[in-house]
Amino acid sequence: MLHKMLHQIFAVFIIVVMAAFSNVIAQDKISNYDLNSLVHKHVPMVDHSQFDVLKKDFKTPQEVTETCLSCHNKAHEGLMKTSHWLWTETNTQSKRGEHKYGKYNSVNNFCISIQGNWARCTSCHAGYGYENNEFDFTNKSNIDCLVCHDQSGTYKKFPTKAGYPVTEETVFPENNVKFLPPDYNKIAQSVGIPKRQNCGACHYSGGGGNNVKHGDLEKALNKTTKKVDVHMGIDGANMRCAECHTTENHNITGQLYIVATDNEDRVSCTDCHEPNIHNNPILNRHTETIACQTCHIPEYAKVNPTKMSWDWSKAGENRKPSEIEKFHGKEPTYNKKKGEFTFGLNVKPDYVFFNGTAEQVHFGDKIDPTKPVVMNQLNGSYLDGKSKIIPVKVFTGKQIYDSELNTFIAPKLFGQPGTGAYWAEFDWGKASESGMKAAGLPYSGKYGFVSTVAYWRINHMVSPKDAAVSCNECHVPEGGRLAKLESEGLYIPGRDRNATLDSIGYFLLIATFFGVLGHGLLRIVFASKRK
Repeated sequence: MLHKMLHQIFAVFIIVVMAAFSNVIAQDKISNYDLNSLVHKHVPMVDHSQFDVLKKDFKTPQEVTETCLSCHNKAHEGLMKTSHWLWTETNTQSKRGEHKYGKYNSVNNFCISIQGNWARCTSCHAGYGYENNEFDFTNKSNIDCLVCHDQSGTYKKFPTKAGYPVTEETVFPENNVKFLPPDYNKIAQSVGIPKRQNCGACHYSGGGGNNVKHGDLEKALNKTTKKVDVHMGIDGANMRCAECHTTENHNITGQLYIVATDNEDRVSCTDCHEPNIHNNPILNRHTETIACQTCHIPEYAKVNPTKMSWDWSKAGENRKPSEIEKFHGKEPTYNKKKGEFTFGLNVKPDYVFFNGTAEQVHFGDKIDPTKPVVMNQLNGSYLDGKSKIIPVKVFTGKQIYDSELNTFIAPKLFGQPGTGAYWAEFDWGKASESGMKAAGLPYSGKYGFVSTVAYWRINHMVSPKDAAVSCNECHVPEGGRLAKLESEGLYIPGRDRNATLDSIGYFLLIATFFGVLGHGLLRIVFASKRK
C-alpha cells in the first residue's frame, strides 16, 4: 500500500516537473524560424503558348505527347524508368532478397488489387490505355504529360477509362460529376512545373475518395492555412509538393511503404531544416530517436475525414438509406459495393519505431487467418541504433482470402455483368475465380474473410510550432500518446517503471521530505535558544 502511494506521489511529482519544463521548452520550439527562407520560388522560363507547334488541332492525347517529345526529346527516357510509369520498382532491402513490387502486383486492404480491375485503377496511371497485363510499357506515345503538367485546371482523366479522358460529355454515376472532353490545344499551351493540384489529382483520392488512404493528403491542401499545414498554407510558406519531393529525370523522391521496402529516395525534414534546429539541447537530443513529425504533427485529417477501417465482408447487403449512418452527417458508413467503414477526424496518430525499411505480404504468401495479418510491417526497434519514433495511421480491414490455401485473393470488382465482377453481380465466388484467373494465381474455390492491418506514415499537415506536442502528452503513466509504444529496452521517463530508478526516486523524495522537516525543526530549536 505504501509502495503504491509513493509511486503515485512520485508520478505526480514527475508530471508537475514536466508541465513546468514544457513551458520552458514551448518558448524554444524552432525559435523565430523563417520557413519562407526554404522556399525556392519558381520563375517560368518558357511560355508554351508562344509555340506554334502547340497551336494545332489535337485529335488524341497521344498527339499531344508526341508533340511534347518533339522538343523534350529525352524526357521519356527517365520517366519510363520510374514507379509512376512502371507501377513497380526493384526492392533489395528485404528478407525476400531482390524482387520487383509495386501497384501492379501488390495486395492491400483498401481496394485490394488492380489485377482484373485495371481500367478502374489505372485512371491514375501516368499513361493511356493500361487496361490489362499486356500494356506496352515501352510505347512512349502513351505517356500522359498533361496529368502532371497541365496548368489550366481543366484536364481530367475519366475514372473508368484506363487513363484516358472522355471524348464526349459524360457523367460519372458514382458521384454525378460531369466530365468534358479536354481542350488539348488550350491545355498544351498552359503546361508548366507541377502544382499541388496536379499531384493531388491522384494522390488525394487514392482508395476511391478524398483522403481515404493517407489521412494527411487531401484536396483541402490545395488552398489551406498554416494551421492545417505550415508548408502548404497560403498564409504560411505556400509550398508546392515538388519543393520537398525533389525530382531528377522524372524520378520523384518519396517512398510509399505499402509497396516499398528500401531506405532510399526518401524525403526528410533535414533535407531543408538543419538537424539541431532547437535552441534547447534537450529537444535536439530528442531528435536522435524521435522523428520531427512525431512532435510537429499532433493530429491528421484536420479538415475532411479519413477512412480508418474497411470491412469487405459486409458488402452486398441491401440496406435502406435510413439504416446507413453518416459520419459527421457527411460520409456514409456503408456502401453495398464496398462494405462497412469507420472514419476519423482530427485523429491523434499512433506511433512505431521505424528504420526506413519494410516488409509486405504478397499474393501467394501463406497467412494465419486466426489473427490480424499485418500487410506492411514497418521495421525498427529502440535498440537497433537506426530507428526513430514516427507517427502512423493504423488502417484496419477485413478482406477476402482463400480459406483452403490460406493466401489472399485478388477479386474482380470492376466490370460488366457476365464477367464475374463483384460490383455487377455481387457474387464473391465468381469475383474470386475471375480475378485470380486474370492475375494468373491459383484459387481453391473456397473463400473467407480475414482481419488485416496496414500502417500509413504521417508526414503532411505539419502544425505551427506553438501547436507542437508538449512533454506531458508523452511522459505520463497512463493515457499518453506513447502508451502503446513497445520495444525491447525502451524506457520513457514518466511513463514507465523501473525498480531501481523508482527506489532511487522514492529515496530522494523521502530524503527531501525529511531534510526539509529536519531543517525546519533545527530552525525552531535554534530560534528558541536565542530567545
